Amino acid sequence: MEQNNPSRKPTRLSCFSYSNTGYYFLTVCARNKEKLFGTIVGGGALDAPSVQLSKIGKTLERYIESTNRIPCVIVDKYVIMPNHFHMILAIEHNETQSLTSRANEKVLHVIGTIKRFCNRDLGENVFQRGYHDHVIRGEKDYQKIWSYIDDNPRRWKEDCMYVD
Repeated sequence: MEQNNPSRKPTRLSCFSYSNTGYYFLTVCARNKEKLFGTIVGGGALDAPSVQLSKIGKTLERYIESTNRIPCVIVDKYVIMPNHFHMILAIEHNETQSLTSRANEKVLHVIGTIKRFCNRDLGENVFQRGYHDHVIRGEKDYQKIWSYIDDNPRRWKEDCMYVD
């Protein structure tokens, strides 16, 4: 029986080898985009908006920061928002890496590890399935994403993931 499924837009860059080392911008959402990770506080005349992490958000932060213990992986920058988090992940080359230990597998490993250990510690699944990734293509792209992460708490109400 033939199915008429709509064609899907490719999610990978055709001109990029995902086996390469490099920088990746990752976004992971809370289940149903619920505000599980914290709340935005501040924003008055004297204080910039920031995220006050919930218990779940603090658990998430602990595992994001521990990611740097994974060989060839560096969390370069991150922000935890009320219902999602962003991070810049650097995947480095290691002479002892096997051919199967490619950058895309490292990204999958990092996201899977963070989700698995958070869910285990919290006793529930707090994440949506999947994640969004973007290959950072050069210094200008990197700086734009770095600024986006820095500004995310200040621009929360303008964020496409904002829920009241």
